[in-house]
Amino acid sequence: MSKRPNPFNELEQLFEQMQQNFQEAAEMWRPESARTNLPGAGSVQIDLEETEDTLVLTADLPGFTREDIDLSVKDRMLRLDATHEEESEEEREGEYLRRERQRASVSRSITLPETVDTDAVSATYQNGVLTVEMDKREPETEETEIEIS
Repeated sequence: MSKRPNPFNELEQLFEQMQQNFQEAAEMWRPESARTNLPGAGSVQIDLEETEDTLVLTADLPGFTREDIDLSVKDRMLRLDATHEEESEEEREGEYLRRERQRASVSRSITLPETVDTDAVSATYQNGVLTVEMDKREPETEETEIEIS
């Protein structure tokens, strides 16, 4: 008995190819002045790992410094913003023949699968990688009886 190919595999490959084509087209239509080697808005690559007691988020932010990054947690939402500005203009002897380094900004909001203790969040940034460790906690909502009239 021969096995029939799964038609959903071909459909999944088609969607992946369409997504890649859209990304390439979006990059192609960006003005030359907006292209940069730094990540663009919304392109922060993350890993979110869950252990029994913690959530650990790892984000790639190459080209940014510790001072460029803003991080906040509210309820079950982690917000990450990073802005890199080119160095201040100085008087230089020569003219630029090519100038590609410029301001770059990324932003990402991540919905966390669990409530975290906002007082026990720690973050480190080393070699372009941001690591955020968050202790889980039980939601503080208590059951309330509602009287029916």
